[in-house]
Amino acid sequence: MGLAKIGASTALINTNLSGAPLAHSLAVSGAKHWILDAALAEPAATALAEMKEPPVVWASGGDVAGARDLDAALAEQSDAAFGSEAREGMEATDRLFYIYTSGTTGLPKAANFSHLRFFATSLGAAAFSGLTAADRNLIVLPLYHSAGGVMALGSTLLSGATAVIVRRFSLSRFWKQCVEYDVTMFQYIGELCRYLLNGPPDDSERRHRIRLVIGNGLRPEVWEPFQERFGIPRVIEFYGATEGNVAFVNLDDKVGAIGRMPGLMRRATGVHLVRFDLESEEVVRGPDGFCQDADVDEPGECIGRITNTTRFEGYSDAEATEKKVLRDVFEKGDAYFRTGDLLRRDADDYFYFVDRIGDTFRWKGENVSTTEVAQVIGGAKGVLEANVYGVAVAGADGRAGMASLVVEEGFDLAPLEARLEQELAAYARPLFLRLRSEIETTGTFKYRKVDAVKEGFDPAVVGDPLYFRDPEQGRYVSLDEELYARIQSGALRL
Repeated sequence: MGLAKIGASTALINTNLSGAPLAHSLAVSGAKHWILDAALAEPAATALAEMKEPPVVWASGGDVAGARDLDAALAEQSDAAFGSEAREGMEATDRLFYIYTSGTTGLPKAANFSHLRFFATSLGAAAFSGLTAADRNLIVLPLYHSAGGVMALGSTLLSGATAVIVRRFSLSRFWKQCVEYDVTMFQYIGELCRYLLNGPPDDSERRHRIRLVIGNGLRPEVWEPFQERFGIPRVIEFYGATEGNVAFVNLDDKVGAIGRMPGLMRRATGVHLVRFDLESEEVVRGPDGFCQDADVDEPGECIGRITNTTRFEGYSDAEATEKKVLRDVFEKGDAYFRTGDLLRRDADDYFYFVDRIGDTFRWKGENVSTTEVAQVIGGAKGVLEANVYGVAVAGADGRAGMASLVVEEGFDLAPLEARLEQELAAYARPLFLRLRSEIETTGTFKYRKVDAVKEGFDPAVVGDPLYFRDPEQGRYVSLDEELYARIQSGALRL
């Protein structure tokens, strides 16, 4: 925000990244300078080593070899307000920052986020939360995502409320922090609520004065038990993509729904659920070549009409931007933003999230690109082919990563484990491996995933060798029926 005052734009980097994905994120931003927390010096070094033109590094919070001292430089600056002439000529639609999203394929993509989008999102969140200067908002979500960095922080600042920012989420400290800082609300992702619900009793869990929580991904089976156990008066569930032009907000306390949008509002905003073929991973077009609206309770891909008022700001990469646009949808020349999500609508016009489409699944609150994971696995010694997908695990939100592999004779898992550790963030490393003699493909030579996803990691169903990345041992172990039962029962924490 300080940099925005002088007309600069920033790139919000995921702090879980290292190596090639981190180097890529820096490179596509075009940034000339990098502000680095000294605690992240080690993963930063792995990225800088791969860059041809690395940015100038400014370290904060300690000395970092080869970096300039940001804290010392700031201490020498004047406290006087910076003149607005530095921002002369800037408009609300200019880029404020990049937020990275895995999208549907490949390495992280830098999504444009304008000043206008920041204000619209922040003010909207403040309005439907009823935020006032008396509120205290606990923020445990990362600020490099739009949930924590825009909705939670932006709505708090623009309403005059107080932001309570903790460095990372802690299950053992969470309710104590709510009481200690006298918070009145917090922003969640579904996985966070499940962690809290599965956690041990805490003396502070009902001594808070929280009036509401707001977030996305709260599953129906967690929703009411979460409210009842912790005494949460109100839940506001929303839906929206960082770079998208579609948004839903559940203001009716309808358990499991992401919001309600009657037909007149859908027509005005250009929001549609269109029929989608899971096998071909394509929208269904009728004899006239146009898309078809999904029926009530029929899952369909959610799309949003692109206009001057319902904008799609795109990515730093023009090709990646075009891939998210669906053209000639209901008439020649129209254009719609593809969310990549399957939703369904009931007879009362409430909408529900069903699943992600195709090559991205969500795990631990993060989008995981199967293409990126497959590329890393494919570079490991002895791996011939890799098909990556997400599978459901009982009692867990999202999808856990799984990879079907074709490998050379005498294949050793150790080099693959080391490569995954070095190249991928923890949430992106496959939890399950399946060794196969061959991987089925479609007529266009795309890997088939539908059947593999259905079969999952059940040894009673899958005849191939299966492996599980044991969090206690930090390595892959053979997956038998006894271990499968422990995972599905929740006895083994992932």
